[in-house]
Amino acid sequence: MLFERICRENGITARRTRPRSPTTTGKIERLHQSLQDELLDVHGPFASLAALQAALDAWREEYNTDRPHQSLGMAFPASRFAPAVSPLPLRVPPQLATASAQQAEQPEPSSAGLPAAVPDRQEAPLTAVEADRVVPSSGNLQLGGQQIWLGPALADRKVTIWVDETSLHVLLDGARVKTLPSRLGITELARLAADGARPAGPSPLLAGTGTVVEVERTVNAAGLVGLAGAQFNVGYQLAGQRVVLRMDGTQMAVITGDGELARTMPCPVPAGDRYRLRGARRAAASPLPPSGPVTVQRRVSSRGGIMVATQKIQVGLIHAGKIVTVTAGDHSFRLVIDGQAVGVVPRTTTREIHRYKAYAAHPRPGRR
Repeated sequence: MLFERICRENGITARRTRPRSPTTTGKIERLHQSLQDELLDVHGPFASLAALQAALDAWREEYNTDRPHQSLGMAFPASRFAPAVSPLPLRVPPQLATASAQQAEQPEPSSAGLPAAVPDRQEAPLTAVEADRVVPSSGNLQLGGQQIWLGPALADRKVTIWVDETSLHVLLDGARVKTLPSRLGITELARLAADGARPAGPSPLLAGTGTVVEVERTVNAAGLVGLAGAQFNVGYQLAGQRVVLRMDGTQMAVITGDGELARTMPCPVPAGDRYRLRGARRAAASPLPPSGPVTVQRRVSSRGGIMVATQKIQVGLIHAGKIVTVTAGDHSFRLVIDGQAVGVVPRTTTREIHRYKAYAAHPRPGRR
């Protein structure tokens, strides 16, 4: 029924009673008697619905604010009632909103001595809400009757929950850490709003629609990070560090904890799937370029050579098996072995350096 739908969408519980059982609804029956005796029998019939509504509004105002009630110790009902302040507006079905708009354009004459009709409030869509919660020690958080498993690792951490009638997103420090189907309806959202939840902005999933996306990952001992169920090499020199992976177009930038650009590489995640990554968020400003020359290590081969950024460099057979430290500048490579400079080689390549550590920390057995 339309009435039940209006109640349901505005967080109102409609309860039915059995037919011919007025004792179960004594309060509303008594109100109907007062309405009949004090308004309908005195002023009716009314010329239009607008005039009737105006009369009801005037009678309700007098009933609540200027008519003492014996059941309240001769106090007014308004003195005992404080309406809840809710950011969620009244939802009105489109057909009723259209009819109200037409009546507002052509106002009906009001009855004598009664105030003019008050136009109905227009329908406003229910937006999503956000609520801050502290994860309990069990890691099992509840919101509006829906359970959200976050795990004990996030116990005592404050998270923000973005929820509408379709999706529920959990954000930690601004990054989305979990997304679930929402089991909350309009009634539950209205209750959350009445309990202090605030109107939410756009869905966190919109971060992947035509915008630059970034995620945070910890580089493992092998220089790898996990993305979309696979591992990708970002460099040995970043092992153990927390880095930001900034995905823009076909490129992915690896940004250190200091906000500097460590390297760029082809982005392995398709643009349409990036917003689904764990912890995906809108990217911040572009990263800074490296603050100085890049230093790498290489083990000299048995033929006395190394390779840096696809450029072959001859160090000498006398250094075979040793570890050489290479400082890569814009125009040259500076070679250092055992703390002593062994040469400077002009740089003839513009390729990016992808490997930073030597394969072995010591010479192979039998070699010097």
